[in-house]
This record gives sequence, structure tokens and C-alpha cells, in this order.
Amino acid sequence: MIKSQRWFVVALLFLAGVINYLDRAALSITAPLIQKDLNFSHAQMGVVFSSFFIGYALFNFVGGVLSDKVGAKRVFGTAMGVWSVFCGATALASGIGSLIVLRVLFGMGEGPFSSSNSKMVNNWFPRKEVASAIGVISSGTPLGGALAGPVVGFMAVQFGWRWAFVAIMLFGLAWLVLWSITTTEHPHENARVTSHELDLIRAGQADEHAISHSADGGKLGLGHFLRKPIILATAFAFFSYNYVLFFFLSWFPTYLTEAHHLSLRDMSFATVIPWLLGSVGLAAGGFISDLILRLTGKPLLSRKIVLGTCLGAAAVCVALAGRVASTQGAVALMSVSIFFLYVTGAVYWAVIQDTVPREHVGGVGGFVHLLANLAGVIGPAVTGFIVEATHGAYGSAFVLAGAVAVLGAVCSLLWIREPHATPLAMKRAW
Repeated sequence: MIKSQRWFVVALLFLAGVINYLDRAALSITAPLIQKDLNFSHAQMGVVFSSFFIGYALFNFVGGVLSDKVGAKRVFGTAMGVWSVFCGATALASGIGSLIVLRVLFGMGEGPFSSSNSKMVNNWFPRKEVASAIGVISSGTPLGGALAGPVVGFMAVQFGWRWAFVAIMLFGLAWLVLWSITTTEHPHENARVTSHELDLIRAGQADEHAISHSADGGKLGLGHFLRKPIILATAFAFFSYNYVLFFFLSWFPTYLTEAHHLSLRDMSFATVIPWLLGSVGLAAGGFISDLILRLTGKPLLSRKIVLGTCLGAAAVCVALAGRVASTQGAVALMSVSIFFLYVTGAVYWAVIQDTVPREHVGGVGGFVHLLANLAGVIGPAVTGFIVEATHGAYGSAFVLAGAVAVLGAVCSLLWIREPHATPLAMKRAW
């Protein structure tokens, strides 16, 4: 039983993350069956994968702004309902046009996921626990990806790929009922929050005057924070993270069936390994970053160390994964790459919470997530065209993913740094 209500909220959001990636990964698991059933080429399948991110990226920002304006609880619940319905509606696809439209709508539903749960953490957690909370929540997404292989693969083989989408829709709708009856926007509105926990949360949410006001005391608007170099650098590092992640999510299952000749059943189980390691990495990354923070007293230094080191390691492993001859080697290298990649997963959101005032956390987070998810629009389609142009060879696509991750690591090392100390900033020190 979870005695702390703020960690109960995290548990619910963790479960939502599991459902989120179970739904999202379902298309990549069933892609070989869909390609055969609907007669899609690799290039067409790449466009279908990318179409999701058109709606998704746009609603990253819309969802973030709405979380600031109308509340993260309401936005997150609406998002879960919309994406669950359109996940189930994927079963109605009859050709490339209808599947693209459904994927765009599905992406619009999933768009607010990360920015609204970041806003919920901002409402419910003291600053010293932010990265840890986001890491635990985010670790649900690769666990959902791990479950997608055996669960969706089994249902697709036994009942057909269309019924698999209908079945997993029901998980999201059941979660929505639980969310609606147990959660509030702020801890002080929740009868289950003790006075001790409420005092702890309030005491840990430090004074934000230094980052929300200009030098002359004027209130800073959303646009000020969207233009900050540290925010743009974080967005590009997040873009590189997503390029590798969505390359893996969209194309790695098909790569295993085509380049290594695995059956759908064997492929479904092989993809579990990277996802499980990724789940461990995501949960650990937030705690690692918060541990470095406690040791150094420098929030942004702790974030930079994790980003630079782990994005670099992920880059090397993904570049090599497409060059090895054995299936075991490819899965092992991809697993290590996803582990290091996911260690950074909570850190992008932590940088935002370290540098942006409460009233703009949703909007800035949504903007960063929008830019980051342009990788989803670009990456899967580029991979599809590379594979088509090289007559089924995937090696260049793996190397390109590694190169993008290297650029993200360099960008984070150069531009994510502590601001010059001021009396007001020192007042807010950790």
C-alpha cells in the first residue's frame, strides 16, 4: 500500500505510461502483418509511422499550455480517453489514407502525455524529488513497450491484428475511471493528503521569484523562456533522444524479421529485452541525477553529466547494432543503447523544472516536447526511404541514429550550465 499520496499519483501515472507505450508500440509489433494485409511498401510504412508524430508533436505544445491554463488532471484524463478510442479505431483502417488519418488523431490524443504529467509532478512534489518522480513515471513507458511484444504479438497471431487494437483500448478506458475518482489537481484539494505531507511539499517548492521575474521586478512571459539557449539546447538533446527511440520503436521489430529472419513470435519476445532494460534505466536516471544534485548542490551540472555521458554511450551502441552479424549481438547492443538512452529520459523534464517558473512549466515543457518529437516526424520516414533505397539494408540508418545522438550529447555539454549566481538565485539554492 502506498501511504504517501504524492507517490500514489506517481503510481497512477506510471501505469498510464505502461498503457501509453503498449498502445503506441502495437503498430510496430503488428507492422509485418499490416504490410502484408494492406500491401504497403517500406516507404509507405515509414510514412504511416511518421504520421503519428504530426498530431503528437503539435499537441505536445497544446497539451502543455492547456495544463497551465485549465489543469493537468483534466488534460491528462482527456488525453487518455482520446488516444484509447483512436487506438481501438485503428482496427477500422482499410488503406494507407485511413490509417494515416487514424494515426494522426491517435497522436493528437497522446500528445499531452509528458507535458501534463510533468505539470502534475510540479504541482505535487518538492524540488529535490522532481527528477526521481519523473523517472519512475517515465519508466512505465518502456515497460509498456516490453509488454507490447508478447501481449500484442499473441493477440495478433491468435485473433488478428485488428482485434489486438480493440482489446488494448479497454485498458486505457479502465484506467481513466480510476484516475477520475482518486486524483486532484493539487495536493491541498485531496482529502487523503496528510498535513505532514502537505507541509513537506510546500516547504520543498522553493521561492521562484528569481526565475519568474526580470531584473526590474517585471513578470516574465512564456516567450522569454522559449527563447532561452538552455531551453533550446535541451530541446535539441531531447530531439536526438527521440530520434534513436523512435527508430527503435518503429523499425527495429521489422529489422529483426527481415535482416535476421525472426518469426513474429520470436521477434515479439526479442524486443522485450531492450524495453526491460530501458525501464530500469528510466527509473534509475532520475535518482542518479538527484543523487549528483545532492552531492554537488548544482541542479544543472547534475543534469548535464547524465545527458552528456549517457547520450554518448547510446550513440556508440546504436551505430554498432546494425553492423553485427548475429541476432544476439544486435539485440544486445540495442538493449544497452536503449538503457543508456533511457537513463536520460527524466533529465530533460528536470532541466525545465529547474529553470522555469511554475506557471509556465506546462507550456515550456510542451514546446520542448514539440521540437523533440519532430524527430518522430522525420526519423521513421527517413529510415523507410533509406531501407527502400538500399534494397533492404539497415546499416546506414543505424549509423545515422548514432550520429544524431552524438550531436545531442555535444549540445547538452555546451549549453546546459548553471546561471551566474545572484542573491535571489542563491535564495532559491538547493
